[in-house]
Amino acid sequence: MSHYSESLNQHYAPTNIAARILERLQQACKDLDALSRDDLAAFDEFHGGGRESTRALARLAGLTPGARVLDIGSGVGGPARTLAAEFGCNVTGIDITAEYCRAAQMLTDRTGLNAQVAFQCGNALDMPFEDAMFDVVWSQNTMMNMEDKVSLFKQVRRVLRPGGVFAFEVVLAGQAAGPHYPTFWANSSSLSFLIAAEEMRAMLASAGLRERIWEDTTQRTLANQKKRKQALAKEAMPVLGLGVIVAADLEAKMENGMLNNEQGRICTVEAVYTN
Repeated sequence: MSHYSESLNQHYAPTNIAARILERLQQACKDLDALSRDDLAAFDEFHGGGRESTRALARLAGLTPGARVLDIGSGVGGPARTLAAEFGCNVTGIDITAEYCRAAQMLTDRTGLNAQVAFQCGNALDMPFEDAMFDVVWSQNTMMNMEDKVSLFKQVRRVLRPGGVFAFEVVLAGQAAGPHYPTFWANSSSLSFLIAAEEMRAMLASAGLRERIWEDTTQRTLANQKKRKQALAKEAMPVLGLGVIVAADLEAKMENGMLNNEQGRICTVEAVYTN
């Protein structure tokens, strides 16, 4: 395992995530032998807008039943399961964090979606997939950890069929100085590779990907962050919540995320490109 891969694994999953999830589900009195996606909804899509954000991006991308989707940075599998259960897609997830992949497959098996969804551990800059294998490449809040975005976009284009769709959400550099740390994607600048929106768009164009939709979602993200903070102010940290996945500095990461958006240190974008 490279130093980069080891650092990401340590950041995202320093403990046995699958065991942690099952322990919390038991504490919440969920039936581990008959889990539903709703049982997992509070934590399994821990990118900015949760499940509603996944649904919104899927509608923007025009996902259809039977579509072959590659989810880059699939985490513990929540978005992949949503795309399968609600949009009828067949999803392959790839993530560099081994514990995430194990937890994602465990939860997919327990929710009965393993016929449509599978995961493997790997690096998105060197994907083990054939050319033109997917109808859609999907990514939600993953690219902040990838320094070589040029290589990433070349890989995306390679595995997409002609006319295929690249749909993503991403945190980008804002107009102000760099972000306050820790954040959800990095505890320091050593794992954080934010670029400006125009630089990102230029890289995508150079890779041969054509822009269809580009939407700044910063204000929507900030509104969601404020709602989450208000909810936590009214009650103790829930057994099932982001703390299931984020084991350290959760409140500081939430606070910094809000400050970074408010102060223009970062911005968030939702986009759809075609191959």
